[in-house]
Amino acid sequence: MVTPADLPEVKALLVAAAQAGRDLSYSEMLLALGYRFSRPKMRSLCRLLDAIDDAGRAAGEPELAVLVVRESDRLPGQGWWVGRCDAPADWTGPAARAYVAERQQLAFAWWLDRAK
Repeated sequence: MVTPADLPEVKALLVAAAQAGRDLSYSEMLLALGYRFSRPKMRSLCRLLDAIDDAGRAAGEPELAVLVVRESDRLPGQGWWVGRCDAPADWTGPAARAYVAERQQLAFAWWLDRAK
């Protein structure tokens, strides 16, 4: 199971992805942590992603969980969308892609700037 002890490595993987201007699938992220994909592991990863974004918001950083996406459509999973009052109603269509791309670009620019 992905545990809180994995949090520093998860954040490091997300920052590296942001600096490279790319997203990571849930499977890629779990594999990089040494885990095989399973729904329970993905759910525990999502809890860490929430914790990383909570801490990032407090530090004035853009969210990083937006970089972790489904392989099928390269969009975050349903849990990422919950509670977003400014999100499009359709979490899979063109408006969702634009919404995610905008947030990913914020993360790319922020972390690339810090790498300089």
